[in-house]
Amino acid sequence: MKARFTPALFAHAEAVLGQLLRFDHPADAIVSRYFREHRQLGHADRAFVAETVFAVLRRGRSLEARCAGRLTDRHRLLVALAITRGWSLRELAPVLNANEEGWLAAAKSMAEADMPPAVRCDLPDWLYERLLTQYSADEIIELAEALNRPAPLDLRANTLKTSRDALLEQLAAADIAAVPGQLSPLSIRLRDKPALAKHPLFLGGLFEVQDEGSQLLGLVVEAKRGEMVVDFCAGAGGKTLLLGAQMRNTGRLYAFDVSDKRLTNLKPRLARSGLSNVHPVRIEHERDTRVKRLAGKADRVLVDAPCSGLGTLRRNPDLKWRQGEESIAELTAKQTAILDAAATLVRPGGRLVYATCSLLTAENEAIVDSFLARHPDFALLPVSTVLERQGVAFAGDMLRLLPHRHDTDGFFAAVLERKA
Repeated sequence: MKARFTPALFAHAEAVLGQLLRFDHPADAIVSRYFREHRQLGHADRAFVAETVFAVLRRGRSLEARCAGRLTDRHRLLVALAITRGWSLRELAPVLNANEEGWLAAAKSMAEADMPPAVRCDLPDWLYERLLTQYSADEIIELAEALNRPAPLDLRANTLKTSRDALLEQLAAADIAAVPGQLSPLSIRLRDKPALAKHPLFLGGLFEVQDEGSQLLGLVVEAKRGEMVVDFCAGAGGKTLLLGAQMRNTGRLYAFDVSDKRLTNLKPRLARSGLSNVHPVRIEHERDTRVKRLAGKADRVLVDAPCSGLGTLRRNPDLKWRQGEESIAELTAKQTAILDAAATLVRPGGRLVYATCSLLTAENEAIVDSFLARHPDFALLPVSTVLERQGVAFAGDMLRLLPHRHDTDGFFAAVLERKA
């Protein structure tokens, strides 16, 4: 159902955008809070507001170039509706002023080829320059176009309770259009984005919402029955749940995180999943005594490190405007410290997996290379070998997933083995 376009609805979009462009808080949190405060907005109205303001975040620089100096929230929204959503002047008539028609027609006719490359790609200059050291200018355009599209909705079948094939049949019976994922043997991709939070299959723990690329990060850990496994930066626990299922609910799985709130959010997910081998532990920092107690005991440790999140721009387009060169330098120092601390937990012959959702070599290969230089007792295990055992064909020593190549979020992972 399409929202009825009115000046009042446009005003809501304008109010939300004004809050977003301060970049004080994550965009999804701001939008959610606004909708809680304006419960009179129906489902279609909310969809209109969210899609329109996120279009401005995604396409910020090229839209501003088209605005020709009229850089108000109102004008950004008008150009976003005309360019990214293809609305005509007639459709925009309810909110257009008489003197804006010629301006908007000129904005629509501006050629993207005339824009500087970073503007055309809707990337900040610093990020475009970084990517230019990793990819060709043509590939950055492809990457940027993929990052500027909304992400699809992926599910991970909970193999403690069902199989992917059985879950596909149940989704079909519930009139939810779905197909198997292309990479992960656990993944299902939905054609649309239905509300799932109250669906019986979700409440019964048969699946979790998880990007297919994120699923591969869990698979390269290759956790086994009866092992001691540590998810060092567990967050809300999406990968923790996958590791627990790999372990068939045996052994001990520690979910470490510095945030009480994130670990609290894990508890209902654990209850749905049927897992009883997970031990959530809040730690103060990577050198916490609760970390040191496990020194040399863990069979496998996953470090899904705090990172810039630039691989998730399909979902979090505000991150490219909230991050900068300084934040990358701070993050790489933190990543180095966390990986060093996590390595102390790995027993001889055990496995350490370093992962991020960043696009940048500085947060990925550079961290792994410097770690291996400092830790000659660890060696790189080709990720292609690890994934091949699980029926996933992937070439390369390290995992690098990109939206324009793999239709996932941007992810990186390296598998490091402690010499026996």
